[in-house]
Amino acid sequence: MSATVLCQAKSCPNGYPPSRLECPTCSKLGIRGSFFCGQECFKADCKLLFERDSSGTYNPFPNFEYTGSMRPVYPLSGKRTVPDHIPRPEYAADGKPLAEDRAFGAPPTILTLEEQEKMRTVSRLGREILDLAASHAKPGITTDEIDEIVHNATIERNAYPSPLNYRNYPKSTCTSINEVICHRIPDKRKLKNGDIINIGFHADLNATYGVGEIDEESKKLIRTTRECLDEAIKICKPGALFRDIGKVIEPIARANGCATVRNYTGHGAVGTMKPGMAFTIEPMINLGPNWGDTHWPDNWTATTTDGKRSAQFEETLLITETGVEVLTAGTRKDYY
Repeated sequence: MSATVLCQAKSCPNGYPPSRLECPTCSKLGIRGSFFCGQECFKADCKLLFERDSSGTYNPFPNFEYTGSMRPVYPLSGKRTVPDHIPRPEYAADGKPLAEDRAFGAPPTILTLEEQEKMRTVSRLGREILDLAASHAKPGITTDEIDEIVHNATIERNAYPSPLNYRNYPKSTCTSINEVICHRIPDKRKLKNGDIINIGFHADLNATYGVGEIDEESKKLIRTTRECLDEAIKICKPGALFRDIGKVIEPIARANGCATVRNYTGHGAVGTMKPGMAFTIEPMINLGPNWGDTHWPDNWTATTTDGKRSAQFEETLLITETGVEVLTAGTRKDYY
């Protein structure tokens, strides 16, 4: 293909002959305009090289129409290692969660007493790690550094950081800032005063925090999202219907001038709650009336369509004989 494309350098000293090379990274990322006649033009005009700032970082998708101010800040750090003695999930090598795919659509599992105790253990560890990560969510730290904290804290507890290579996700946590709804890949973006950030990973839990001093609208969003989760948890007990969770969340969001994200809906939980069932509730709430989302070309990051901020909270629950146990419960009541 490159032989049919003239050199795309802005100022080719060779008269724009047919190109002989294409930047492989630009090609992989879908960035156009990266065919060159030789190394001289490549080094002078490759978009990734040209658009790096003084710190050596760059936006890998410069032609993408972002909905807000957030941008990816590459390059990503290398894949973090996991000690050999820690058992791996089946997707650790190839990214394919085959057991999960086979179980898709099956009714919720009723956990044995032994399995319930294992859920309590992993939920407790998850809460410890999230609280540790949140304590570092301050201006100046990069989201990649937060990922490193989560990764190291996980392996220190002899556990595998579950998001790592799940469907080829490259990191051990998600760090979603401002208008990002979910699944933002940790990178070299530094947190700034006034940001809000959601930190989350499989345990399963996540929470949204204010960074430094945040505005009143962001505080309202965080309060509303936490209220949506807390009120939804209150209806959980044997005999309650999973579908009623949404009926609790939606009116609270609307009453506070917010919208509930609809494209990330319940999966795997239908029918009636029964003792021994474990599941999560994780409302994703956007400021304003727009519930839609836009995906970045990284195939993970989802943002609001209007660039307004989004927040999320998640807890793992266990239905007991008499009600519900919040397995990932923490003590923190203020998030900003």
